[in-house]
Amino acid sequence: MKKLILILAAIMSASYALADAPISGNVQSRCVVTTDTPGVYGNPNAYTLTTTPSDGGVLPIVRFDVTLADAYYAQITYPTEFSSSPSLSDTVTWTGSTEVSAVSDATNMGSYETDKTTFGETSQYDLTATGSTWFKTSSSAVMGGNKAFPGGSYTATVEAKCIAQ
Repeated sequence: MKKLILILAAIMSASYALADAPISGNVQSRCVVTTDTPGVYGNPNAYTLTTTPSDGGVLPIVRFDVTLADAYYAQITYPTEFSSSPSLSDTVTWTGSTEVSAVSDATNMGSYETDKTTFGETSQYDLTATGSTWFKTSSSAVMGGNKAFPGGSYTATVEAKCIAQ
């Protein structure tokens, strides 16, 4: 019994070395988002700013270039506030939408628009094919109470993200 206790004591007090062996790696995204056309607000009346071309606006267009099919979603959100503007005296009401503007592969990307999911201000597209897809986003801001927007520079941002599935 005495020997067993001594052996257990020797085992419990034995020291040993541990080492962590790190493993690292880099993943390159196979989805790139680029602004092709910056948007411009037209001002068809005193209380409206809009990207509608017939009202003097320019629709912003973003391009998604995908080199790995069925791995990404495109999420595009139209603006709901100005990132910069003069001081505003009332609430601004925002509307907008996003749709496919062009595709590099009509056969494999032809259903992107009909298969999109919309939640709130965001449109989501399942990027099921490799190639390029251009999305255009409309945006309108209307000053509450039909009050005039004060003179100055206005900026709002469309958020376009490539989300790994």
